[in-house]
Amino acid sequence: MICENDEFNPDDFVSACDDEPALVRQPAPGSAAAPAATDPGPSRFLTFQRPFAWDQVEKQPYKADGTGFAGVDRQVLFGPADATAFHVRYFELAPGGYSSLEKHQHAHAVICARGRGLAVVGNEVRPMNLMDAVYVSPMTPHQFVNDSDEPFGFFCIVDADRDRPQPVSVEELATLKANSVTAQAIRLG
Repeated sequence: MICENDEFNPDDFVSACDDEPALVRQPAPGSAAAPAATDPGPSRFLTFQRPFAWDQVEKQPYKADGTGFAGVDRQVLFGPADATAFHVRYFELAPGGYSSLEKHQHAHAVICARGRGLAVVGNEVRPMNLMDAVYVSPMTPHQFVNDSDEPFGFFCIVDADRDRPQPVSVEELATLKANSVTAQAIRLG
C-alpha cells in the first residue's frame, strides 16, 4: 500500500498461458439471472512477499502438458474461488523461458511486473519492460519470451468464462516463420 509519505519506486520491484479449466461465469449477485442464494464468498487480501509471491497463493505448473513451453510458473491470485467475471494470474518466465505459442477466443490484458521480456502478438514483437501493458485480441497468435538473464513476470487478466488454448495453425506458423522479426523471437518446444 502506498501511503502519503511513500513514493512509488520501480527499483523496489525485483528485476525478472493458460491451462486452468474453462469455467462457467456466474451471474453478478443480485442480477435477474443470479440464483437467490448466491454466495460471493468473503473479501480477502493477499500480501505481497519477495521474490514475487503472495501469501495464500501456491505456485503452480504453467500447464499439465510439458511441451511447447519452458521455465514458466503460474500463480492464480483471483480465480475459480472468487465471484468475479475475470481471473488475475501472475506468470513468471525464468531466463530463457517462454510460454506456449497459442491463440484463443478470449482476450488477454497483460502487464509486465518484473524484469523484461518480449511479447509476440500477431505479426509484431515488442519489448516489455516494467509496467508496460499489452492487449491481446481474440484469436491472435501470441507468446511471451524471456530473452534476458533475470526473471520476467507479468500479470495476465482473462475472462473467468473462457475457451481452452488452441495451437496456431500450420498457415499461421508459416506466416510467423516467414516474418524475420517474429521468426527470431518465437520459441517452439
